[in-house]
Amino acid sequence: MTSAIDPSTALTPFPDHTQLPESDGTFVKNWQEHPQSILLTDSITPVLKQLHPEGEYCIGQDLGIYWRLTDPLEKGAEAPDWFYVGNVPPLLDGQTRRSYVLWREFIAPLIALEFVSGDGSEERDKTPWKGKFWIYEQVIHPAFYGIYEVNKASVEVYELIGGKYQLLTANERGHYSITPLGVELGLWQGEYQNAELPWLRWWDLQGNLLLTGEERAEQESQRAERESQRAKQESQRAKQESQRAKQESQRAEQESQRAEQERQRADRLIAQLRSLGVEPEA
Repeated sequence: MTSAIDPSTALTPFPDHTQLPESDGTFVKNWQEHPQSILLTDSITPVLKQLHPEGEYCIGQDLGIYWRLTDPLEKGAEAPDWFYVGNVPPLLDGQTRRSYVLWREFIAPLIALEFVSGDGSEERDKTPWKGKFWIYEQVIHPAFYGIYEVNKASVEVYELIGGKYQLLTANERGHYSITPLGVELGLWQGEYQNAELPWLRWWDLQGNLLLTGEERAEQESQRAERESQRAKQESQRAKQESQRAKQESQRAEQESQRAEQERQRADRLIAQLRSLGVEPEA
């Protein structure tokens, strides 16, 4: 009886992520790329944990996606600055991924992002078997492909529809909906890691910015500080109310004493009148 063939083991002539180069030896072209990747990963992690409670997903940051065998081997890979793949294990045989090998896993990334360092022609190159745009569209097949240019404060987002990338139109907030993730992608002008730039960031579908861990901690700290201030104000208000109640009690006691003194004075007057033979009622 013939047993079912496991495609991953059947492809033994083909190398896996441990046998393929994890770098082509080039330098990062823009200092801002690593902070940008960290910003994207940090802020979307809570969303991904909700989508994948078992942790079955991986994020690549300048990690090679191998799509064919070449000589040299690294020429058969594209390395998006940031990409996400769902429904795959974060580790392979207990090892951290050195690359993402399509012929071993078969699941395409949902989204791949390129951060432009030059004029953007490389990221838009549609030359068959060579250009990045063509390779993403025709071979790797991420459902969404984004081209981010920090120097121009712009981002283009394409969606794979009918095997071709279609340029998406931004919504009224200037964001692009990545519906399978339940998020929007757009530009945020602000300071991150000591740099004021138009950063690429995520929002939820209601337009709320997805915060980094540090921003969430800062927000929680501010909330706690507001609660502390509110509690302090409530305590001061309660103290003032207590003092006011004490003053009212003292005033009531004084009124009572004054009324008692008036009663005693009236009694003395009545006694004096009676001693003179005068009835007060008369």
